[in-house]
Amino acid sequence: MSNEPCELVVIGGGPGGYPAAFYAADLGLKVTVIDKELNPGGVCLFKGCIPSKALLHVAKLVNEMKEAHEWGVNIGSVDIDIDKLRSFKESVVNKLTGGLGMLSKQRNVNFIQGTATFVDSNTLSVVKADGETEEIKFEKAIIATGSRPTEVPGLSIDSPRVVDSTGALELPFNPKSLLVIGGGYIGLEMGSVYQSIGAEVSVVEMTANLLPSADRDLVQPLQKMLKGRFKEFKMKTKVAKVEDVGESVKVTFEDDKGNISEENYEMVLMSIGRRPNSAGFGLENTGVKVNDRGWIETDSQRRTHESHIWAIGDVAGEPMLAHKATYEGKVAVQAIMGKRSVYDPAAIPAVVFTDPEIAWAGLTEIEAKDQGIAIKVAKFPWAASGRATTLDRSDGLTKLITHPETEQILGIGICGPGAGELIAEGTLAIEMGATVEDLSLTIHPHPTLSETVMESADAYYGHSPHFYQPKKKK
Repeated sequence: MSNEPCELVVIGGGPGGYPAAFYAADLGLKVTVIDKELNPGGVCLFKGCIPSKALLHVAKLVNEMKEAHEWGVNIGSVDIDIDKLRSFKESVVNKLTGGLGMLSKQRNVNFIQGTATFVDSNTLSVVKADGETEEIKFEKAIIATGSRPTEVPGLSIDSPRVVDSTGALELPFNPKSLLVIGGGYIGLEMGSVYQSIGAEVSVVEMTANLLPSADRDLVQPLQKMLKGRFKEFKMKTKVAKVEDVGESVKVTFEDDKGNISEENYEMVLMSIGRRPNSAGFGLENTGVKVNDRGWIETDSQRRTHESHIWAIGDVAGEPMLAHKATYEGKVAVQAIMGKRSVYDPAAIPAVVFTDPEIAWAGLTEIEAKDQGIAIKVAKFPWAASGRATTLDRSDGLTKLITHPETEQILGIGICGPGAGELIAEGTLAIEMGATVEDLSLTIHPHPTLSETVMESADAYYGHSPHFYQPKKKK
């Protein structure tokens, strides 16, 4: 161990940690990153965003092949080789994380595979992968320890047939029936994957709606599509008991009227959210404070109550999104370097990678109603889009949330294929304070789905060339 303190140590190598470490190294700091995995990447690359999107790509392809006969293309039966599918997913993960390992070396970042614990506010004890322990003194630190799936006592039982999102991504076997507990984005994404490879998928959700926090206009086309693909949706229903009975899992349900029922499934996916990793690594030995929800308290630069320690990503609060963590990492490093920096985004895009995709940024109609904010809404249905029609996907929608007087774009929502790509334009519009007229006057290429953003702006003024909306009588 060197007697000279490390200039910056980053605990966690996920989408918050490794970009922060790389940025700091680019700016001239000597950086050490500590993570449990062999390479940077974190849960996002190893067990979350990346492997799930690789599988969702396959799921989309499979569903299109099944539906191609409607276009006069008869492909035949779809045969799933689950071992080869698993290998494809793993190859994507290995390629990306291996590349990050190389980038880490090129930047002279000291990457340590191990687990870090705070001894005090300037010292870490690191248990390495080989079992050796090293003590590291540091000048500044960034905590980027991420989150993990939420467990429910009594429901998250020890059974190979009851899995969380991490276990589901391993594709342990190809079940004939799958129950997804939770109607959030992770459950719907993984349910879509398993449906595409042959499982009959059911979803149980305690509330009345799928994706409860998302705009209802955006969720409706997705819900309609999934009702045609999934076996069943049990809404306003909770799971009272989960029991492994050998070849299946027996699940006891209780609906909002108190009715009890039981059903058996070959696999059960517990997908009821995530919780921050803020315990178990010695924060109590520092001045860092954690709130009652498990998030580390930070200021607008993501500095904790210890002035030389920062926290970013899932462990620092909602929204628990990879790109938000990356942005926070940049803010934290700029603060460490003494630059003027603040975490104050006007919009953070969110994407649900189902089919159709759902994406939104900025203010939603639900939030405006709850907060009493006056808005004006413009919608453009994809049934009026030439490009969407050529794709046989007229079920989408582009929606603008605007200030009723200044016409400034306050929010945008998109449902349809590629919504996750299209949302960036809306996010930029919100960040730049663009108006409806700015979008309307921006020439978009034809025929594209991006035109729906321009045409939603035209619809705001009541003169979209492809969508007629009668004016309301005053």
